[in-house]
Amino acid sequence: MYQELSEQEVLRREKLTEIRSLGIDPYPAEEFPINCNAADIKENYERDKLNYKDISLAGRIMSVRDMGKAAFAVLQDSTGRIQIYIKRDEVCPGDDKTLYDSLWKKLLDIGDIIGVNGYVFTTKTGETSIHVSSFKLLSKALKPLPIVKTDADGNSFDEVTDPEFRYRQRYVDLIINPKVKKTFEQRTKIINTIRQYLNDGGALEVDTPVLQSIPGGATARPFITHHNALDIPLYLRIANELYLKRLIVGGFDWVYEFSRNFRNEGMDRTHNPEFTILEFYVAYRDYFWMMNTTEKLLEKIAIDLHGTTDVTVGDKTISFAAPFKRITILDAIKEFTGIDAGPMDEDQLRAECKKLHLEIDNTMGKAKLIDTIFGEKCEGNFIQPTFIIDYPVEMSPLTKKHRSTPGLVERFELMINGKEIANAYSELNDPVDQRERFEEQVKLMERGDDEAMFIDEDFLRSLEYAMPPTAGIGIGIDRLCMLMTNQPSIQDVLLFPTMRPEKKEVANETE
Repeated sequence: MYQELSEQEVLRREKLTEIRSLGIDPYPAEEFPINCNAADIKENYERDKLNYKDISLAGRIMSVRDMGKAAFAVLQDSTGRIQIYIKRDEVCPGDDKTLYDSLWKKLLDIGDIIGVNGYVFTTKTGETSIHVSSFKLLSKALKPLPIVKTDADGNSFDEVTDPEFRYRQRYVDLIINPKVKKTFEQRTKIINTIRQYLNDGGALEVDTPVLQSIPGGATARPFITHHNALDIPLYLRIANELYLKRLIVGGFDWVYEFSRNFRNEGMDRTHNPEFTILEFYVAYRDYFWMMNTTEKLLEKIAIDLHGTTDVTVGDKTISFAAPFKRITILDAIKEFTGIDAGPMDEDQLRAECKKLHLEIDNTMGKAKLIDTIFGEKCEGNFIQPTFIIDYPVEMSPLTKKHRSTPGLVERFELMINGKEIANAYSELNDPVDQRERFEEQVKLMERGDDEAMFIDEDFLRSLEYAMPPTAGIGIGIDRLCMLMTNQPSIQDVLLFPTMRPEKKEVANETE
């Protein structure tokens, strides 16, 4: 069994056997009650010393400084790190010094989890520490941690930066890179801020199906599976839009869902096959109301997270102070390419794409050609929050036609730092128009567009019962978290991003 293990892993397993031979359970079942944590002690001890005379704390050993019959060590719990001082004659007051001489000095390693009892004091160098009166092994680590150096102020050096290691073994990444944990705490705070904002506004949080018989609500390639009992194909949802709008038909005025979505597409720094979208729909509102609401929501998130509307993203400062700039998609294309795409037909647009040396194919209709021009030549220019509004009708099969401009729809996409963060509409509620739009999507599918929408007959039936005028939006939570936490890659805001299976070492066969 040991032939595939490193020398340190073999040694730790041998130590595990020795620990058990001492009658010590390296993985005890009983609870270890704790009454404080590292952050609490560091923050409050100096002004309230009497409360720290009898403390109980558990954490992972991160370093040890041996002094013979005493030692200093650093423990890390869920809130941070704290120094402990352990003295041989105090943890072993009798003649039997086995607990210290054997367990502490020889059999414990960096990475092991222990519980300590004692009192808090300040060392001669001024460091708040725990004077240990007793300790207990709670979990023996069989793999060594990568060593990351940390100074007295908590600054890390020689951090593990290899993304292959960090994303695949996120549990180790969280242990050795304290900044990583902060990112995910901020992600939760962002989601909680959004949830509170919507709840305070009167919205109802709901759940909709992940397995769907028709992958609707977006133009994307779905993942397909099979339900054995029903003997039917099912799709992992690419969006929850059509189900949420069914609820608006049913009489709810404002519904929302943090939706885990799946799209069988490429992966890069801003795309993962599994991702989180917030979608919400509000009856009797339009896309102008939705723009105003989106500005207020993002402004609140920035202030709650950072105390200011100015957020550092890479080498830029992005202001989330409302109002945001607004520009039509056709004006944006004209501004950055000189192309007046509005009156052009498909052949003319294809010719312009070729002039711009854009990668296109014959399955792409007018909508995708315009989208390609905008995505490749315009999108990256919008660093500060900007609403791209009033899209051609061909690009938006679920959107209400523009109230004043023929050929356009009432839609916006929010661009920040050169990427789409949100997509919103005045929702199409005309069932006849909606059917025609779906039928156009089917024609695109027949041409080979594997991202075109299916016809959802049940959704069309729901519209025939009348859906009130409605505004809806989808906000990419992962991309929003990238912005708000200053992370360059979507993998840095996903605890467990999708990755290729690990390569297994194959032993050379010998004859």
